[in-house]
Amino acid sequence: MHRRRRTALILSAAAVAAAPLLTACGSEAHPGAAAVVGGDRITVAQLEGRVNEVRDAQRAAVPDDAQYSQAIAKSGGLTRSTLHTMVLDKVLHRAATDAGVDVTRRDIQTMRTGLEQQAGGRKALERGWLQQYSVAPARLDESLRTEIEAQKLARKLGADMNSPQGQAQFWKALSGASKKLDIDLNPRYGAWDVDKNKRTDTKTPWLRQVSETGASQQEQRA
Repeated sequence: MHRRRRTALILSAAAVAAAPLLTACGSEAHPGAAAVVGGDRITVAQLEGRVNEVRDAQRAAVPDDAQYSQAIAKSGGLTRSTLHTMVLDKVLHRAATDAGVDVTRRDIQTMRTGLEQQAGGRKALERGWLQQYSVAPARLDESLRTEIEAQKLARKLGADMNSPQGQAQFWKALSGASKKLDIDLNPRYGAWDVDKNKRTDTKTPWLRQVSETGASQQEQRA
């Protein structure tokens, strides 16, 4: 599973390490939206729903209260990381579409079958994806689709993701898509770096610290 996941891990590590270059964001123009990507809204309710899916799956997988608390601690900041994933998936899809990349249902099933064999079955794969990548079982196929899309895009670009040059080439394509989509994040969740394709925290003097504290406490209780 780790070998097949290499592309996403490389991209994730590169995004986290990248220095921020923030874009402007104006949530007041989009009430109720966590982000607007290419004119499409990711609502706060949709974001919270995705987070709750993960928390519910973690609760089902770890019935012991102490172990569940540890799982929550390991996935702190889940709301922001989930929004990052939701936005980046849209950016990747736009870049792939622009490059003429397509992912079929058969592609997804082939990858899933191979990963299940490596992991030791469907449940083991779902459990591993949940623990390592905070992907709820119901979203596994969706996550695999993104994996395949990234791999196909890299091949279409001729980008070797094991080399810095290849990674730079891949990210350049995503940056182009990110700029076309004109991504606008609600300041509650930070801002979007169009050059590095990542969500970044940003200071908003008018947003009271108590709001952030309250949001954090709610996430811990979720």
